[in-house]
This record gives sequence, C-alpha cells and structure tokens, in this order.
Amino acid sequence: MRRLLLIGALAVTATVWAAVGHSQEPSTGEQNPQPPAPRSFMNMTPEQRAALTRSFLGLAPPPDKAMVARGAPLFERNCAFCHGPHARGAEGPDLITSDEVLTDSRGEKLVPFLKVGRPAKGMPSFATMTDQQLTDIAEFLHQQVEDVANRGTYHLLNIVVGDPAKGRAYVNAHCMQCHAPQTFAHIAGKYRTPDRLQRGWIWPERYGYPSRAVTAVVTLPDGGAIRGTVMQVSDFRITLVDSAGQTHTIVRGPRVSVRMTDPLAAHEAILLHVRNDDMHNVTAYLETLK
Repeated sequence: MRRLLLIGALAVTATVWAAVGHSQEPSTGEQNPQPPAPRSFMNMTPEQRAALTRSFLGLAPPPDKAMVARGAPLFERNCAFCHGPHARGAEGPDLITSDEVLTDSRGEKLVPFLKVGRPAKGMPSFATMTDQQLTDIAEFLHQQVEDVANRGTYHLLNIVVGDPAKGRAYVNAHCMQCHAPQTFAHIAGKYRTPDRLQRGWIWPERYGYPSRAVTAVVTLPDGGAIRGTVMQVSDFRITLVDSAGQTHTIVRGPRVSVRMTDPLAAHEAILLHVRNDDMHNVTAYLETLK
C-alpha cells in the first residue's frame, strides 16, 4: 500500500493546487457545484501543508514521533553503515522504495523479516533485538518514506543562490511580453520570503485574483454563446458562472464548442522548460526588487 502511495506522491505537481479540476468521468450529484475556495497553500505552516498533502494523496497516518526518535539511534548503530543514515542507500540498497518497508504498516511485516534477515545476501539477523526495538526501527523507516513522499513537509533553506543579472535577462526575455515593468516593482516585499516569492512567480495563485481565473466561451447548437468563469470541466460537461452570477452547466456534445482562456497558461508553459539555474537566477533577481 505504501508503495502505491509513494509513487502517487512523487507524481504530484503544481497542478494539484490549480483552481480548475479536469476529470475524465462525468460528475454526479449536484449539477451546479460551487466549490469553496481553499486556504492559501503558500501561507500555511509546514505542518498545515503536510496535513493537506497527506489528505489529498491519501497517505498513511504520520509515523509515531516517539517511536521514530527511539528508532533513529538504533538504525544508526545497526543499519546505517550499509543503508545510509537516512535509508537512502550506501553499500546496501535504498530502503525508501523497498517492498518490505512500503508494504508494512506498524512493523507487522518488518519485525519478523528483521528477525530472520537475509544472510545469503549479506543482511544479518537481528533476532537478539526486542520486538519493540525492531518496531521502532520500522517506524523510523516509515518516517523516511514520509519525508520523501509528503512534499508538504519540505523545509526550504537558503534558495537565493542564483545570479541576479542572469535572472534579469531571463525576465526580460520570457516575461515582459505579458507583464508591464510595474508588475515587478517591490515584488519581493509583497511575497515577504524567498520561498513564497519563488512559488509565486513560477505558479501564481488563482483564488482571490479574478483576473487569473480560467474563462470560457461555450457556443451552443443554436448558435448562442455563454461566457463565464470556469468552475468545473470534464469531457462530459462544463460549468460556468457568468458576469451576472448565474451558474450554467452545459453538456458537451458534437455541436457544442468550448474555447477556454487561461491567463496563467504562460506560467504553465514555463514549467515545461525552465531549468533549475533559471529558477535560482530569477528568484535571486526578484529578491533584489524590494
């Protein structure tokens, strides 16, 4: 189970937090959904981000902190020389993607496995350790999986490591076609911290910014058109809210055309080609614009 959750977690991108949900299945129940605006992910604490990410991905409950604390020195003394201090691998294999770890929950599989070991492959038996000690080691390993899978737990250190001059050149080449110079005036002060600044320019928030909403023009079979903000869209229907606040749910058919406009399409395109150096350089440049 944990293996599937880890794979799913590593596949998550910024589109998790996009305003419009795209699905391949028809929606059921209420025909005119009005999804509540979520809290700003950018302004959450690391703990709140971790809880939200865990809920969204359906990750297993967080490891027991007391058991993790007891398991850490046990792992360091008995396992780290082979598997690395954080179980990422050394002479022995990486345990983060190990089936034995990912299919375990609270030691029910790992404890019997560790008692026997795999002597033929160089892994000793830990039969002299107590069940509690082995369970604590198992929980330490689950914490390492959590640290990799749940990106909401990530703590950023100093990310202002780029070249501001190169960052300015990148902005002039890739951003000024859409943005006026005043867009960047005092931008670092608006975002307050470099990590928020970097998230903000790479993938700006939609909620609370009507000008960033996805809009659409739906042309009906009779030639009429409905314009509005996209609330929900799938292969089967689209829901809009027009300028008068009225909600329209239109079934998509062969004589219904949909033309959508996404003000953040350029930012989505940037995600496909931006390099790490570009991100660091632009952030370093924007951080000078206080």
